[in-house]
Amino acid sequence: MSDSNKRTVAKTVSWRLTGSASTFLISFLISGNFAIAGSIALVQITANTVLYYVHERIWNKITWGQL
Repeated sequence: MSDSNKRTVAKTVSWRLTGSASTFLISFLISGNFAIAGSIALVQITANTVLYYVHERIWNKITWGQL
């Protein structure tokens, strides 16, 4: 049993929106600067979107724990 590519993309996007909003908020609370917080969130969303997608596709090839 594995997810389709479309499902993986949908999960990736929803998780990134959640994670990036969190990163932006934390960055803003620490720095007090919208530009710095936005820059950190932009770098984070780009890198982590790609990494999450690859991570999901690799896990779809592993049968351990699947019923």
